[in-house]
Amino acid sequence: MSFLDYFLWGVFPYLCLTIFVVGHIYRYNVDQFGWSAQSSEFLEKKQLKWGSLLFHWGIIFVFFGHIAGILVPKVIYDTMGISDHMYHFGAVWFGGAAGLATVIGGFLLFLRRSGTRRVRNTSNPNAMFTLIILGAVVLVGFTATVGYTASGGDFDYRTTIGPWFRGLLIFSPKPELMVGAPYGFQLHVFLAFALFAVWPFTRLVHVWSLPLEYLGRKYIVYRKMNPQTTSKENRG
Repeated sequence: MSFLDYFLWGVFPYLCLTIFVVGHIYRYNVDQFGWSAQSSEFLEKKQLKWGSLLFHWGIIFVFFGHIAGILVPKVIYDTMGISDHMYHFGAVWFGGAAGLATVIGGFLLFLRRSGTRRVRNTSNPNAMFTLIILGAVVLVGFTATVGYTASGGDFDYRTTIGPWFRGLLIFSPKPELMVGAPYGFQLHVFLAFALFAVWPFTRLVHVWSLPLEYLGRKYIVYRKMNPQTTSKENRG
């Protein structure tokens, strides 16, 4: 194993995760007013509706798919009686559908931000950069997982990338597990950790500020105003 391999899969992830944690603390302390999604809904709604809907629902299912594939050891699936064929079938078709929705949604959001004049004029480079790097992570992961698996590839990330990532979490890295992974998977992992590193300095911080209080809030009652009555009151 070369020094580059050791750095990429044994050092670089920890650097990115450290920046991820420290960066969020720093951003929260110095820029709470900028801690938002910076919505531009009032400028354009039609494209945002479908792009945001596909992207956000797709990324949610992709997230849980990564938990199932990376954090859950393969032995648990074997114990549950889930064969490799069943697992990969679900990963290709269900994971592929979620990935496709995310890719399409992200592409619509990119077209909206770059092609709609009112949105483009109020956008900053940070917003475009966020869309680009996030799109790169999703697109590379989608093509690596679906394209490689669907074409008959026999690489099983549950026995390589999964143990490697779990080793990082318990501070027992095994970079040698990543050395033999296909380049598409390596690029996906590299870009994902790069995304973690820039996350605190982008609009992605709004992920940690979900308005959960909306689930239990009371309805807002609006009183319809009668123009004629209002006009008489004003004259009186």
